[in-house]
Amino acid sequence: MTKIPPSGLDVRPPPVILASPPAVSQIPQETIQQVLNSTDIVDLINSYVPLRRAGTNFVGLCPFHNEKSPSFNVRPSTQSFYCFGCQKGGDAIAFIREFQNLPFTDAVRTLATRAGIPVIEVESDPHADQARRMRGRLLDVMRETTAYLHELLLTSPDAQHARDYLKSRGFGRDMAERWAIGWMPDNLRWFLDWARDRKFTGRELVGSGMAYLKEENDPRSGIRVRFRNRLMFPIRNEVGDVIGFSGRQLIEDKNSGKYVNSPETQLFKKSNVLFALDRAKKPILNEKAALLCEGQIDVISCHEHGIEQAIAAQGTAVTSQHARLLKRYTKAVVLCFDADNAGFNAAAKSFRELIIEGINVRVVELPKGDDPDSFLKAHGADAFRELIANARPFFDFKIDRATASGAMANAEQRAIIARECAELLAVMSDTAAREIQMNHLASRLQMGISSIKEVTVAELKKPRRQEHPTDHAALNPAAIPTSVDRTVAALCHLALTSPEVQHLLCEQYETLHEAGEFIAGIPLLERVLAARPDTTSPAAVNSFLAHLGEEDRLALNTILHVERPHPDPVTASYETMSMLAAKVLLQRDARNKALLADPRLPMERMTALLEEGKEIKRLLDGVKGRFITEDILPPAPKKPVAKKEWKKRGN
Repeated sequence: MTKIPPSGLDVRPPPVILASPPAVSQIPQETIQQVLNSTDIVDLINSYVPLRRAGTNFVGLCPFHNEKSPSFNVRPSTQSFYCFGCQKGGDAIAFIREFQNLPFTDAVRTLATRAGIPVIEVESDPHADQARRMRGRLLDVMRETTAYLHELLLTSPDAQHARDYLKSRGFGRDMAERWAIGWMPDNLRWFLDWARDRKFTGRELVGSGMAYLKEENDPRSGIRVRFRNRLMFPIRNEVGDVIGFSGRQLIEDKNSGKYVNSPETQLFKKSNVLFALDRAKKPILNEKAALLCEGQIDVISCHEHGIEQAIAAQGTAVTSQHARLLKRYTKAVVLCFDADNAGFNAAAKSFRELIIEGINVRVVELPKGDDPDSFLKAHGADAFRELIANARPFFDFKIDRATASGAMANAEQRAIIARECAELLAVMSDTAAREIQMNHLASRLQMGISSIKEVTVAELKKPRRQEHPTDHAALNPAAIPTSVDRTVAALCHLALTSPEVQHLLCEQYETLHEAGEFIAGIPLLERVLAARPDTTSPAAVNSFLAHLGEEDRLALNTILHVERPHPDPVTASYETMSMLAAKVLLQRDARNKALLADPRLPMERMTALLEEGKEIKRLLDGVKGRFITEDILPPAPKKPVAKKEWKKRGN
């Protein structure tokens, strides 16, 4: 029997699950449709991307690529979105998948939670199931720990010094409650006893980052609590789940840092987390810019003074992941770092990552010795808003700082600054913006534009590191939509929007199936007709699309948004089927002519092809404007195609 360590908390590794055939994790179709029925796509997307009405639809700037004119279209009637610029589209689930980079089932769960709908999977991979359960337990640890430490801060007599510290910084009980700030006691037995009472294991405390093993890789050594006698600031993800903590030292200890942050865990990846983004998302959208500060206290102070677009990188410099995360909400960032060399260097590193993503960057220059918190307390919110309004473009900030320090006194020094700026210009993704900046720098540095271009071009030619080696898109190249003939696209659109046409096309399966030998996209149309989604229910159509392969889904999303509704869909289907028949006949005729050009062709085969050519001509003469009510295509010599099982044939 394995001995339980002295802490009394089980820190043994999880049991090994023997390999078994993986089961497919599935959410019932009824649940998916219920989630889609309960989600208004306009409300959902508008909470991430500002939309404006355009007739019966809504438009906005696409969150998935850089653009200046809105090409992102949201249709309430079909509960779908489509970007005419990057061709991304789909339903509410597809939007959350793309926006938050989630797998399908996690996207459904996110929307289900939003709508208050329970999700029960009918079958799942045991490994994935175990990981999901562990993640749920870790979230429970963090949520309940937050509540426990917060209660200690507010009520424990031993936390008086922590409350006094908050008061000394100008923060009271109301602020502590709004941000759920807590206190980790000096006597760590309190926390361990509480965790045991809550049935949390040592393994879960270690997994959440609240504790660590006394001896690395030895679960039998017991655990130590990571934080001690610290003010505890909860760190939340985009949707508000507590995933980590930042602990502020209350009694000076030279052997320990002023701040101790949670380590990297299954929940907490610091390069992907921006402090207070869960609160700042909507203000950022409203202000059309984010205010990026250095620390949590600065961000909290900004929010408490009504400047709610403030966020901070979590214990690290701004990373490429942070930049991509910010790009979902805004194309503009104002940097507000301390007015010292460390603050300037942080601003330069942040600027580089942000401009790679095409984000416009300006810099607030605080008075020397100030940070956002101290400035707000001394001068108030209006004065701080004025600083933000007067924030300067980064290159101007850099040049002014160099000028003030005497680093622009001669041509040689200006050339050094030019090369430093050129390194940053070279990573700009917007070539037009780069051209504008080169002209501006030439003026500010008192250099010819040709000189600036020369050093920039030299930088562009240098081999560069891969900017985003973990970019999801790089690891998973964009899927190419299924190739679909124009007439087949029209039929797909009609089959997904008109129940009458859907029924008529089901009756024409044999004709359509034979056309698949010559016309691209017929198998996709067959999938539509096999499923026969309820065309009167956007949720049913979107649920059908969600279960297609990526290539097919992209193709149908494009078709649904590009094809215009026909006032008389039945007549349109007759005309389109006639055009399809004509295309098939022409393709068959072209194939036959190619065969006839072969000098080795046997005479009897040649005669048969010539006769078939006459029949094709006769059919082409009569097919115009006529719906095919029977299989008019003459039999062609080809391998027999095994008929597929046809679901829900006819009624």
